[in-house]
Amino acid sequence: MPDPYARPMKMLGRSLLCACAFALAAGGGAAAQPNRGGQDSNQEAARQRQQAGRNLPVREIERRIVPTMPGWDYLGFDFDPQTDIYRLKFLRKKEMIWIDIDGRTGRIVRRTG
Repeated sequence: MPDPYARPMKMLGRSLLCACAFALAAGGGAAAQPNRGGQDSNQEAARQRQQAGRNLPVREIERRIVPTMPGWDYLGFDFDPQTDIYRLKFLRKKEMIWIDIDGRTGRIVRRTG
């Protein structure tokens, strides 16, 4: 008798594989990858600018932007310390979208995908 749970796990595995493939594809080009100094250093740079009052906290930016994307899964953000731009990443089915946010004002700068 076939295992009734084998198929759902196989489907989950494919979904995770697709999500990983999209995530890798998103970071493939220089234009699509704003963090040039490594994720940890960029997070630290974002934290320092926020503490100095130069940028909005990333949680505030997420609070503003994520609810405007119903039906999309929020994957996280990257921060470019050279431009003070946060790039929020969203996924829905097989489509990925990036929203660039000015860290100083919280305004949308660019939307791609």
